[in-house]
Amino acid sequence: MIILYDHPLSPYAQKVKIALREKGLAFQAVQPGGLGAGGAAGDFVEASPRAEVPALVEGEVRVFDSTIILEYLEDAHPEPPLRPASPAERARVRMLEEVMDTHFEAINWGLSELRWFRRAEGEQARALEAAARRQTEGFYAWLERQLAGRDWFNGDAFGWGDLSVAPYLNGSVGHGHPPPEGSRLAAWLARVNARPSVADTVAEAAASSRAAAMPNVAELVEKGLFRREYRDHRLEWMIKSGGLDVVLRGLERDNIRFAPEFG
Repeated sequence: MIILYDHPLSPYAQKVKIALREKGLAFQAVQPGGLGAGGAAGDFVEASPRAEVPALVEGEVRVFDSTIILEYLEDAHPEPPLRPASPAERARVRMLEEVMDTHFEAINWGLSELRWFRRAEGEQARALEAAARRQTEGFYAWLERQLAGRDWFNGDAFGWGDLSVAPYLNGSVGHGHPPPEGSRLAAWLARVNARPSVADTVAEAAASSRAAAMPNVAELVEKGLFRREYRDHRLEWMIKSGGLDVVLRGLERDNIRFAPEFG
């Protein structure tokens, strides 16, 4: 049995769960403790020394990082294939995934910092939200061009390119930023969300979101009991979008964290 260390709200973990379901692979999803406070330990950290989800365990094999996990699954369980056939198309899909993982993800993460964790309020919050909306619309225009002449980002059929985009666009919808009505992108999102692999993953995220909607979550952050991880692209987003003082406040109050040291 494959074990997947997971958080249902992580778009990185969602990518892997969609792939596992598309391949028909049984897995047990395990949500590790200590993620919010930065105190993860034990078997999870042995599998993921960065203390980040997802991490996959299959027998003696331990793999962390969503992209590397997807590559492992293609190599270890090649049927049905999720990568396009040609080298050029595989490179195109990998570039698409890179953009979504390291640019688009930071926008939704930043909006969560504002709306759930109340990192900024008033005029600063409105300015950060305006930046997020503008950036999202720019990426939507770019994604629309990537779909030109295609039904799927992966090419002729659903695959790696599509599961690399779906979690992030669904996150944007949750923040009130859906793709433009009548666009190819909106039609694609409706098709992709109708797939059982995606629908089941979205349902798990929705259930987790409802369970996590605690009224005092911002208070936990303020007290340093919940420490959000500022990965490199997230830190860049907050600073370039006008939230440098958010970062400085978080460092002062010790309610943000970075990847742990290996050892």
